[in-house]
Amino acid sequence: MRKLLTIAALSASVIAYGAAANADDTVRFWYHFDNADNPMSDLIAKFEEQNPGITIEAENVPWNSYYDNLYTSIIAGNAPDAAMVKLYAQPRLVEMGALVPIDDYIAGWDGKADLQDDLLELTKGPDGNQYYLPIQYVVLYLYYRADMLAELGMEVPKTCEEFREAAKALTQDTNGDGNPDIYGFGFRGAKGGQEHWGSLVLSRDGVSLDQPGGLTNPTAIEGTQWVVDLFEKDHVFPPSAPNDGFKEVTGALKAGKTAMTIHHIGSANDMVAALGDKISATTVPECGGGHWTTFGDESTAIFSSAESKDAAWKWISFLSTTGNNKEFNEATGQLPVTKSDSANWTLHPKRFVDATVASLPFAVTLPNTPETSDFVNTVWPVNMQRALTGEITAEKMNQNIEELFNP
Repeated sequence: MRKLLTIAALSASVIAYGAAANADDTVRFWYHFDNADNPMSDLIAKFEEQNPGITIEAENVPWNSYYDNLYTSIIAGNAPDAAMVKLYAQPRLVEMGALVPIDDYIAGWDGKADLQDDLLELTKGPDGNQYYLPIQYVVLYLYYRADMLAELGMEVPKTCEEFREAAKALTQDTNGDGNPDIYGFGFRGAKGGQEHWGSLVLSRDGVSLDQPGGLTNPTAIEGTQWVVDLFEKDHVFPPSAPNDGFKEVTGALKAGKTAMTIHHIGSANDMVAALGDKISATTVPECGGGHWTTFGDESTAIFSSAESKDAAWKWISFLSTTGNNKEFNEATGQLPVTKSDSANWTLHPKRFVDATVASLPFAVTLPNTPETSDFVNTVWPVNMQRALTGEITAEKMNQNIEELFNP
């Protein structure tokens, strides 16, 4: 697992492209935006004006089916020419022979000097080649209702024990009907929720995803059982937690139905719009000897089936250059990958940037292996849901994940 970069700022760079595309090229580009504010049309218009003869056909593919559709399109021989991609998918895509190495393109690209330090190294492929061009990044942290903790006279939780006590105290029946209408923590039991579980389990001494016995030792099983108990015994997660995804956990926090959750700076402005100064953020709690959180990445890549790889490179490098990258990330709410755009970044309130920076020293990436894609998309959510609903034990859940990484 690789550690992270520190947010930097400074220096500007002139946009230059080292590859010449043919006239009348079309680049099919896949991306996923949940945000209502979608800048893609404006960015495409700007690009096409600067690059006559290249047409961008961009398709916004729903996140929940994004990788299912992407893998299917590759197998069917109908992959996009370029697409947004996450780091956990890279080993599988490389194994499929689906990606084009872009080392030579990057070497001749003036924009390289303006990328945040270590981003290219962090996103390097499992075989040492560079397939990904970073476009945005975040680090996950803990959101909490500062006003509710203050009313209870409680400090911001720093350890798992303090987190559990806070979650229990924040779970409240405010209307007296005998059922909680505010829950202490919004747990993401559906796809993408491995970061919630990981922050509470993988931080523990001797626990890991990809090391033999890393999930089947007593400490790891105890950690997963601890998460299940938060739901089954302490009742600090909403009843819908096994099926809750991004929209549910962030929506519940904004609506005042939960008091804490784990996400990143990409949702900070929506949180502030709903809750103002009542919402704040801190690092995930220390559990069992350490902290664990993830570097949330997004990059672009060129697919080996692309008819004009030069045109595809022009497009993806356009999105990762100063100004364009700022416009892109002002819409997504994540952090720009260019030093120039980062230097005067004012999109997010300082407390959320501070929580991001404070999380960097212990932020990690998921294992750079083909199994990680299955872990994220199917193995973790299926087993977590089954464990939360009592269909399988915490020990069985961990065994199933262990068998994926260490058959």
